Amino acid sequence: MKRLFDFLDQATERRVRAIASGTSRRSALLKVAKLMVGSAFTLPVLPFDRSSQAHAAGAKGAGKPAKAAPKDTDCDYWRYCAVDGFLCSCCGGSATTCPPGTTISKVSWIGTCHNPADGKDYLVSYNDCCGKTSCGRCFCNTNHGDRPGYRMGAHNDVNWCMADDSAVYHCTVSVIVGVPEKS
Repeated sequence: MKRLFDFLDQATERRVRAIASGTSRRSALLKVAKLMVGSAFTLPVLPFDRSSQAHAAGAKGAGKPAKAAPKDTDCDYWRYCAVDGFLCSCCGGSATTCPPGTTISKVSWIGTCHNPADGKDYLVSYNDCCGKTSCGRCFCNTNHGDRPGYRMGAHNDVNWCMADDSAVYHCTVSVIVGVPEKS
């Protein structure tokens, strides 16, 4: 067994020395940097639950006088409880469809928003529309309770277009995908 370990040790040493003699420090650092940057874009980005934010947002409104129902171009619209970006309804699309010339992102984040009209909570998928430069109109940042950026997938300050052919962000839609199960 010792012979096998000695052989492996010598073979590894020869290989490392051969690589070191033909590689500069800069080129080695460049390769490591490329590997790190490339791997950052291949990490899975999964949707997550924001139900605690929906309940916190609902509690804030208790005891206030009623006001006119917001439109789908207002940040106060109930389905935008966890949105962070430009509303597609102000950019040539609607609350649920991307504007012409853009494509919907393959990944998204999920929020649980309370509809005051019917008193129900809904699961809302926030998808970025990709392929054109930022719309620049109707920016909403209603992500109360958002998690810090060091936890991938636990916050919405991510370019969700990175999984698409074009990583250029334009605006965000909010599609109702269901009603959360009661536990």
